[in-house]
Amino acid sequence: MAKQITCRRVYEETSPREGKRVLVDRVWPRGMRKETAHLDEWLRDIAPSKELRHWYGHEPSRFREFRRRYLAELRDSGHQEAAEHLRDLAEHSKLTLLTATRDVDHSQAAVLVDWLTGTDSGKSGH
Repeated sequence: MAKQITCRRVYEETSPREGKRVLVDRVWPRGMRKETAHLDEWLRDIAPSKELRHWYGHEPSRFREFRRRYLAELRDSGHQEAAEHLRDLAEHSKLTLLTATRDVDHSQAAVLVDWLTGTDSGKSGH
C-alpha cells in the first residue's frame, strides 16, 4: 500500500481524514494560536536551515536548487533525528505535513512528501 502523505497550509480547515498533523516549519505561523492549530506535533528540526530559508525566499525560480540543498540538509546530522522520527510517523499512520507557506507546491512540505513517499524525481516545480 502506498504511503498516505499529503501537505497543506496550516491555516486551512482541518479534517478528520488528515491523519496525524505535523507542522514542518521552523517558525510558528503568524496569527495562529497554538490552541486552534489542531496539531499532533510541531517538528521544527525537520525544517530547512535559517540560511537556506533566507536564500530561497520562496522564489519559485530557485525551487529546483532549494530542493537539492534541502535534500542534502536532510542527510546531515542536524536533521537526522527529526528525519528518522518523520519517517517513523509516515510508516505507521496517515500523515499531513503542514506549512504556513502560501505556495505549498514550492515548499519544504512538498519536498518532504516526495522524499517520504520515494517519488522525489528532482522536479523543478514548473
